[in-house]
Amino acid sequence: MGQTLKALLQTRWGDDWLIGPSSRSFWQRLGELSPIFMAYRESCGSRCPGVLIAEPEPMQFLAACLAAWSEDCTVVLANPRWGDREHQQLQALVNPRWNAPILPGIKSYPCQVVDSQPGQILIPTGGSSGQIKFAIHSWDTLSVSIEGFRAHFGVEAVHAYCVLPLFHVSGLMQALRVLTSGGDLALQPYGQLKSGEGLILPPNGFLSLVPTQLQELLALGGEFIPWLRSFRAVLLGGAPAGKALLDQAQAAQIPVALTYGMTETAAQVATLLPEEFLAGQRSSGRPLPYVNLTIFNDQGKPQRSGQSGRVVIQAKSLALGYWGGSSDQVFNEKVSSMAGSAHPTGFATDDIGYLDEEGYLHIVGRSSSKIITGGENVFPEEIEAALLATGWVSDACVVGLPCDRWGQQICALVVMNSAKLLPDLPELLRSQLAPYKLPKQWILVSNLPRTAQGKLSRPQALTLAQKILGIDC
Repeated sequence: MGQTLKALLQTRWGDDWLIGPSSRSFWQRLGELSPIFMAYRESCGSRCPGVLIAEPEPMQFLAACLAAWSEDCTVVLANPRWGDREHQQLQALVNPRWNAPILPGIKSYPCQVVDSQPGQILIPTGGSSGQIKFAIHSWDTLSVSIEGFRAHFGVEAVHAYCVLPLFHVSGLMQALRVLTSGGDLALQPYGQLKSGEGLILPPNGFLSLVPTQLQELLALGGEFIPWLRSFRAVLLGGAPAGKALLDQAQAAQIPVALTYGMTETAAQVATLLPEEFLAGQRSSGRPLPYVNLTIFNDQGKPQRSGQSGRVVIQAKSLALGYWGGSSDQVFNEKVSSMAGSAHPTGFATDDIGYLDEEGYLHIVGRSSSKIITGGENVFPEEIEAALLATGWVSDACVVGLPCDRWGQQICALVVMNSAKLLPDLPELLRSQLAPYKLPKQWILVSNLPRTAQGKLSRPQALTLAQKILGIDC
């Protein structure tokens, strides 16, 4: 599809495209690394040349990733901050040779990716389970996503301000959109941005944040408000955003673009345009041009507008499959449709949502997190959103505890600035939620467990609740 990565790098060679890191240093490093990875690939003979990259320095990470990938190595991206537990999973999945880096000074290691194809890139995903697996992508799948993004926003050159990690799909895709379109990329750790050391990006650029980051920048106020307003769009994803935060952003006239996507889809497949957000819309927007979204019920029947069901995605940006998913078994699992359902082949997500009459996607919750209490289906995301909307709760996780009478009993773990308000929370929710959705147990905590990818870990939260309440796990 279009230019190969190698041809693209040759076209842009020497461009002053990085803001923050030195573009000259980047191109010099890329020129040094490319022949090293080419020699490594040739030394592998008939074996697939796997390269695991866990480099913490962003410019070095980007140079190593692009050099190895353009030389037809299979690139495996890893979080440099992963600990022993994650390293044990990696050992079972791709068996990296930690004691034999491919070259000194950059954390890139030979690894085993048997049966992978040259030029594939394995991007880590773990969802809320914390169990590492990789979505297998190619230059073609990611290129489709890039072109869909540009068409959706009606832009030629994409300028991006990246404070998200490059090993994550949300950070990687920012760099690739810029590289492909001839734009500029500002690379900066989020901590530096928060301290007020901002970089200057060309007008009408894109900023990607997770809700916690947007909340922090709005709280800092001052020069951050006009700075946030200056972007073409502030892309918001990675986790559900509370109503109070979104209302605050709208009041401040921040051009938020709510997104829906995942590693398996090469980032967003639906996005609400900023002008729609500022007009009061709160959906995940319409599908991008290359995407077809369908809602199916449990029997595999398509749902009408307004009816909730499982979100199924058809798109050429879909991953080619999974690598891993279990710490003691390596397997390559095809991304496919729900077993036994009647819909065309597509990616059946774990998300429950609906499409309204105008084609906007609304996410209700996740099938795997569903709580069944007294025969009623409850999605914890709805209760968490209601808690965050009170303004009293800064973080929340709702879990289902085992209960002889109801099957499961709803328990809310909350982080609050003022513990004195906790007794009043149940009454505050009564007017917003059906009685069966009201938590029966309340636990005040200082923070909630999250995975290495920063997502809420519901299994760990459930274990924590059971431990605090003295329930046998």
